[in-house]
Amino acid sequence: MVFQIILLLCSIYAIFVQAADLAINSSCEERCGTVSIPYPFGIGAGCYLDHWFEVVCNNNDSWAPKPVLKKLDLEVLNISLKNYSQSSRRTVIVNYPTFSICNNGSNSTENMKLENSPFIFSVYDNVFVAMGCDNFATMTSSDGSVTGCASFCDTGKVMNNTRCSGINCCQTTIASNLDAFNTTIKTINSKEPSIEGCKYAFLVEEKWFQAAYPFSNMSTYARVALEWGIPNTSLTIPLPMANWANNGRNRNPEYDCYDSFIPASNPNSSRVSCYCESGFEGNAYLLGGCKDIDECERSNPCSDHNTAGTNGSHCENTYGSYNCSTSGPTKSYGKATMIGLISGGLGLLVILVGGWWSYKLIKKRRMIKQKNIFKRLLKQHLSSHEANVENTKLFNFKDLDKATDHFNVNRILGQGGQGTVYKGMLVDGRIVAVKKCRVIDEGELKEFINEVVILSQINHRNVVKLIGCCLETEVTLLVYEYIPNGTLFQYVNGQIEEFPLTWNMRLRIATEVAGALFYLHSAASSPIYHRDIKSTNILLDEKYRAKVADFGTSRSITVDQTHLTTLVHGTFGYLDPEYFQSSQFTEKSDVYSFGVVLAELLTGEKAISSTRMQESKSLATYFIQSMEENNLFDILDSQVLKEGKKEEIIAVANLAKMCLYLNGKKRPTMKEVAKELEMVQMPQKAHNLQQNYEELEYDRAEMYEPSDAESKSTMSTSSGNVQPLLPYQSA
Repeated sequence: MVFQIILLLCSIYAIFVQAADLAINSSCEERCGTVSIPYPFGIGAGCYLDHWFEVVCNNNDSWAPKPVLKKLDLEVLNISLKNYSQSSRRTVIVNYPTFSICNNGSNSTENMKLENSPFIFSVYDNVFVAMGCDNFATMTSSDGSVTGCASFCDTGKVMNNTRCSGINCCQTTIASNLDAFNTTIKTINSKEPSIEGCKYAFLVEEKWFQAAYPFSNMSTYARVALEWGIPNTSLTIPLPMANWANNGRNRNPEYDCYDSFIPASNPNSSRVSCYCESGFEGNAYLLGGCKDIDECERSNPCSDHNTAGTNGSHCENTYGSYNCSTSGPTKSYGKATMIGLISGGLGLLVILVGGWWSYKLIKKRRMIKQKNIFKRLLKQHLSSHEANVENTKLFNFKDLDKATDHFNVNRILGQGGQGTVYKGMLVDGRIVAVKKCRVIDEGELKEFINEVVILSQINHRNVVKLIGCCLETEVTLLVYEYIPNGTLFQYVNGQIEEFPLTWNMRLRIATEVAGALFYLHSAASSPIYHRDIKSTNILLDEKYRAKVADFGTSRSITVDQTHLTTLVHGTFGYLDPEYFQSSQFTEKSDVYSFGVVLAELLTGEKAISSTRMQESKSLATYFIQSMEENNLFDILDSQVLKEGKKEEIIAVANLAKMCLYLNGKKRPTMKEVAKELEMVQMPQKAHNLQQNYEELEYDRAEMYEPSDAESKSTMSTSSGNVQPLLPYQSA
């Protein structure tokens, strides 16, 4: 015991020595003009972590010096560090170039690439904006995901637009973990008379854009937020983070570190971020950089303390926290620590016990704070929805950390905008999927709450099951049942060639998904719209049964509601055109998305493909055109042609066609779809199928003609599997 105490004392002494040696050189400039430059950024040799973080203070401007990221040649407007109590992310706000053309036609540009850098374009802070008449602008990321929107002209009268909502301006979200993209601008109505004026497409910080719009004139630069983190390698990360990287998790009560994001272009290299814990503030990237906050000096936190009384209660600061009492000062472990280090011996033992107790207290306070936020938001959601969240298990972080081998990169099953999913094994031997969400503030926690509430209402064999969650850390964790055989997308598009889907399996999977959607729309305690049905969100279990997943954007409605009016969200190729035009999502919008999945099962084609002709990049368009031209059997998957009966194929094709009607009222309900698919699988009724599914008239012009040019036209993509986008064309 004595030997262990001596070793610990030596370690404490070594830390203090290192902290003193690593203090920032007093000769380093801490500001450039009005912008603060915190470490790991810096001005001058020895003041920054590596060349990516080097800042040059440009004094050529007579008005004010301008800081510039030397490696990227971008002007810096602000650099933020994040502490536990703050909701903002670690961002660098920069002036980023806009893209424009001032003639009719199309043009593209390759934007600045951030591959292998510590930066990505922030999915939470930025939006993609298109401005100008009849402007269709898209951005394509390095992994093929596409985001875009269309801004239409108002040729009737001059409008005083105060919102970017589709007339002369539109905006949409961007792909997650984005570090490189190309921008394309196209004229929508090429057959119309030439419309003068320039067209613009650019990334911009959303809060600034909302406050500044409409502009008196466009600039060649816009404010853009870059998230930043330190590459997780022992050669580049600061010493506080090196300790975290070597041990899997930091154990220091003053600060914490975590994997903040994984760049899209380099999925094998994460970026690490650190922050000062609750009760501390400062720079977590420096040893000793997180300083204790004296809560008692700043305010009177004990004035409304439940146990200590009201005004006049005594407040005493402790290391990382404070104590309230009515009988004078309480024992301060912070002061005791200093006394113990000086006196040594028995006093050191008291300090170690006190330090351990303080750390546990801080960790407990943080967990209680997180749980209180969770419970408050959950209560708000439950006031209008029926849910059984009491059956949702609360997991211990240590158990999930152990189950995933400290969230080892080799355990990653997939990743998206909300976080990364890891494979894990619980202590009872169960295999689970653990979703590690990005660091979230209270606003983003609502999305997490929404998924918990939605899944707690669902009890269906073809919907992925939520087992529980963990609320002990700032990074929220969701635990799902593990679905071992990947996504439907991987099988339909030939990514898993050793196990081709038979025709009977395709029919069964389609029927199971239709049954699950019928349950969501009609049989759940409250109707639920999934809002992102696609083949990548359909998982296959050990028996290749379908499991519908990803309810992050789903919504529950009251029985008397017919639609939701929301910002348009979805995946290109699956997005209901009627929803795109009106921003009103109905149960028939899920039906349209399911129709695209049926077309995928029949053809083996992707929902959006660059290998097809321009006018047929959309599978929905390609499928309908082929049926109208009597070429259905020319586009079918070879496995379908080999095993499927002609009358069954025609029946399913006609059903997919009905689901893809642009007029939502003409589409069948999911109940009707599920019933018809069940009939296809009934051998005794097979001879009647041809009569049950007669060819229906389909107005081909509807596939291209927008129903309301003045409607809101915002779109977003959430899948890395999506390829270049098919724009709307005039009929």
